[in-house]
Amino acid sequence: MKKNIPKLSYFAIGLISTLLLGKLLLGGAFANAETINKPLPEFTQSAAQAWLNSAPLKKEDLLGKVILIDFWTFDCWNCYRSFPWLHEVEDKFKDKGLQVIGIHSPEFAHEHERPRLEKKVAKYKLEHPIMMDNDFSYWQAMKNQYWPAFYLVDKNGIIRQRFIGETHADGAQAQRIEGLIEQLLAEPLLEKNE
Repeated sequence: MKKNIPKLSYFAIGLISTLLLGKLLLGGAFANAETINKPLPEFTQSAAQAWLNSAPLKKEDLLGKVILIDFWTFDCWNCYRSFPWLHEVEDKFKDKGLQVIGIHSPEFAHEHERPRLEKKVAKYKLEHPIMMDNDFSYWQAMKNQYWPAFYLVDKNGIIRQRFIGETHADGAQAQRIEGLIEQLLAEPLLEKNE
């Protein structure tokens, strides 16, 4: 038996569906954040040739700094479109204790080549340390799955939050990341025996 559903009910169902879909699509920045609270793994590349803009780093070198780790690859347009915001964040917080570190985990074979990566680093004016993760060892150590992905690490070397996806200045995700950076910069460095 077929029931007659009033037109208002169809309208309400359509409205609810539209609102839920809109929340899913527009509210994606909030869905793209995940709390981690695990120690930062040691960087997996120690050869000088695997690092750009820096000598090889160790996580102990960074204690006392807030770290923003950017997983990217040079054929990723979403990564490129996040660089203007990343530059703004670096400028805003560089004298306050923030260290940006790029992790270049290549998607395609030609992205493994250092000269090609160097050209992209120069083109996009990336001056922060960048580790070449050609074997995906750091990608795996961080259990990463996305380009771009941004990880915030506190002064004590604890990964606090992961954000995934293209990020733009003044966007909801950028505001959340920058707010968390400010919070982490205000937190104290704990003594080792605390």
